[in-house]
Amino acid sequence: MQSVVRGRVREWTALLSVVSLALVFGAALGVIPRALLPVAPDAVFDAIPHVNAVLSTLAIVTIVAGVAASRRGDYERHRRLMVASLLLFAGFLVLYLYKVTVQGPASFPGPAAVEQYLYLPLLAVHILLAVVCVPLLYYVFLLAATRPISAVFDTRHKQVARVAAALWVVSFVLGNVVYVLLYIVY
Repeated sequence: MQSVVRGRVREWTALLSVVSLALVFGAALGVIPRALLPVAPDAVFDAIPHVNAVLSTLAIVTIVAGVAASRRGDYERHRRLMVASLLLFAGFLVLYLYKVTVQGPASFPGPAAVEQYLYLPLLAVHILLAVVCVPLLYYVFLLAATRPISAVFDTRHKQVARVAAALWVVSFVLGNVVYVLLYIVY
């Protein structure tokens, strides 16, 4: 499988990106039938945003630590931290998709002015960055996962990863700001 993907990283990136984004937008737009999923108790749904905030914060830490490890030349640690970041993101995404598919997107409970001038612009940038990050993350992950570390230097991994990591951190930070506005401030 590794050799099949290695020669077609762009194609696999496109395929995985389309499938992933279709799931996200399908859940957010209510296209995925709720009946496909079991319904958890209300306490589980109430906990998901808080668990996701923790997962997001941990992902920010692992991304920043992974970038620092790469800059120090500790590529094995970098790889472990970035895989941890992807796993944290995957956990976040599974919980988010489950909640949104079953309950729909959260509505903003605060004042209309805050929603219009703060919450919605932050949410829009967060979503835009998350969407842009998906193919970038798949691309750098597939480049790294299909090659020994020494061969990764012969790819565009470093250039694309710099952009991906920066956008990913900002997206996670904005996601946490959205969380604070939705579940703590209001």
